[in-house]
Amino acid sequence: MSFRLVALFAVILAFGALSVLALMEAGYLGIFLQHFENYAGMQVLTDLVIVCVLGIIWMFNDSKASGVTPWPFIVLTLAAGAFGILFYLVARELKSRAAA
Repeated sequence: MSFRLVALFAVILAFGALSVLALMEAGYLGIFLQHFENYAGMQVLTDLVIVCVLGIIWMFNDSKASGVTPWPFIVLTLAAGAFGILFYLVARELKSRAAA
């Protein structure tokens, strides 16, 4: 297994653990609602939205070169944020290793 895959899985596991804790504490909607309590929270949520939209555009364009179908990862990004992009990177890495 390549260093990239190990690093991606480590990030997914760590971020997944943090996400589970956040969901247990605040619930799915609660994670978003807390960002509307002040401008600092709104800035963080807006930043997340911008980065995810850029990630979706990148995945869509990159999918033509990588051969990975982007739609499941786009839907996952819309529902779960960075997880969609992270799993796309895993699929992209696995596809490139299989082609080599």
